[in-house]
Amino acid sequence: MTTAVLERTETVRPDLAKVRTAVVRFVDWLDRFGETSYDHQSFFASDLGRAAKALYYRRPVLGKLAVAPMIFSEAFAPSARSLFWKPQRFPIADAHYAMGFAMLSQVLNDERYYRRAVHFLEVLETTRCPGYENYCWGYPFNWGTRRGTMWAQTPLITTVPYVYEAFFEVHRIDRDRRWRDIMRSIAEHAVRDYHDYPASPTASSCSYNPDPEEHGGVINASAYRGFLLTRAAVDFGEPRYQEIAGRNLNFVLESQNPDGSWYYSVDGERDFVDHFHTCFVLKALAKVEALTGDRACTAAIERGVEYYVGNLFDERGLPKPFSRRPRLTVYRRELYDYAECINLAVLLQGRFPALDRILALAVDFSAWQKADGSFRSRQLLLGWDNVPMHRWAQSQFFRSLSFLLYRNSLGIDRDSEERQ
Repeated sequence: MTTAVLERTETVRPDLAKVRTAVVRFVDWLDRFGETSYDHQSFFASDLGRAAKALYYRRPVLGKLAVAPMIFSEAFAPSARSLFWKPQRFPIADAHYAMGFAMLSQVLNDERYYRRAVHFLEVLETTRCPGYENYCWGYPFNWGTRRGTMWAQTPLITTVPYVYEAFFEVHRIDRDRRWRDIMRSIAEHAVRDYHDYPASPTASSCSYNPDPEEHGGVINASAYRGFLLTRAAVDFGEPRYQEIAGRNLNFVLESQNPDGSWYYSVDGERDFVDHFHTCFVLKALAKVEALTGDRACTAAIERGVEYYVGNLFDERGLPKPFSRRPRLTVYRRELYDYAECINLAVLLQGRFPALDRILALAVDFSAWQKADGSFRSRQLLLGWDNVPMHRWAQSQFFRSLSFLLYRNSLGIDRDSEERQ
């Protein structure tokens, strides 16, 4: 059904004027709203919330009763987040805002946006994780997971590459040595502070964080590190970066399923396939391919895009959260999925006609932008989650729209840009 919708949808170039208007409205909202917010995880960030979640993982039947108030609030009273936790600043959001403003400054030729990008970098300098020699970032809350708690200010390989890209984007504009020195420090953190676990003679998965008890297996974690160290190898001419990156990328390639999909993890427990994690993996491969011309990445991208287009969109051709669910979900659509869909489609623009058609559909987001300029976070089973959350996914959507404008308004060539 989805394929048929995409095949009969005419290829229409995104309305860039409409996108510019939406982005400027969003920036006005951000100025008024401020740079802290509640989060997707606010319901479970407190000690009580984490305890309820941990009970759910240990004893699911009893745990369902413990998490029921949070799940009910998430589905029917999203604003109740304020009863469970507090607004915070999120480094991953600051990185996305820095990238978005850096690109927007070039699209609109407005130095104010460049200065705003620099502001977010300066914030990131102050919010790095303490206790580590090199620059790194994580979450500002204690994150309860199936494997235990990841404590606040634990570096995460799923956050650090975005910060590297943020410093890279601003350095591309001003060539300030200060940003490049931090990029080098981030790369050294990625090399030294994560653990590699052999998966085959040519492949290794990496840990999600530096904890020696945190084993590998999460596909997007290795994809992120593989991209980051490939990018850094090009930026700094360091063969050791590329050697580690190559083993992580081989793990990603070897973990692709015969149908072209990737599970979240190869641990045998988290074998769901969702929208934005699929995009994370494909984005990393697309960036590496642009940097290196790796044909193995090309083949994996082609198989992955075929699966993605055929299985992660609904009958209207719009992003859907899962093709293989881990559990019952309380929402229909996710802003994060739209953001990553646009990012991926822009990265691969012109290569896959079905993905180009998807891009035209995804940027028709009028139902998502509120009158105040912010974006709705989720379409629930009944109604919307209108709580603006910088990490989930106001910043990612802003960055994706800015990226769309940057690539299309300026006529940027994908491969030559990646090699800068």
